[in-house]
Amino acid sequence: MSVALRVHGDPVALGGAARKAVLSVNKEIPIYNVTLFDAALAQSNWVRRTFGWLFLSFAGLALFLACIGIYGVMSYSVSQRTHEIGVRMALGAQSGDVVGMVVRGGFVLVLAGLGIGFVAAYFTSQLLAGNLYGISPHDPPTFAAVPVLLATVALLACLIPARRATRVDPMVALRAD
Repeated sequence: MSVALRVHGDPVALGGAARKAVLSVNKEIPIYNVTLFDAALAQSNWVRRTFGWLFLSFAGLALFLACIGIYGVMSYSVSQRTHEIGVRMALGAQSGDVVGMVVRGGFVLVLAGLGIGFVAAYFTSQLLAGNLYGISPHDPPTFAAVPVLLATVALLACLIPARRATRVDPMVALRAD
């Protein structure tokens, strides 16, 4: 609990008088950390800024790891289907059709994950409401930007390995099994 006093004149000089006045009422009240309001405000803002940067750093790291994870899973999924893609290419499928099939299959998984993540984020964001300043827990730009970024990464994560798999010679892919 903190008490703030508004004084006329030099606040440092009146600190001792304020301490004596409080102790004259009740000698058991602990008085510590007597400071100017500007210093207390700066300390309070420092803590908020520090935790804000800490949360931002962890959120950025989590987003980066999510992007790497999506790319890794999608790339592995496509590499496991190289034989199937080779068979399709040997039977005359166009590379655009195969890429479209892989991207559609990957996007079904990504959209399911984004939907579950959106619902979970919407309901758990209330837990952080007390630590947010100047922004609501359900900030529309954030709730729009993060899924768009993850969907873009997922599109690239499906597209790049799928294009690479369509460039493999069908005979090589068929012999690999």
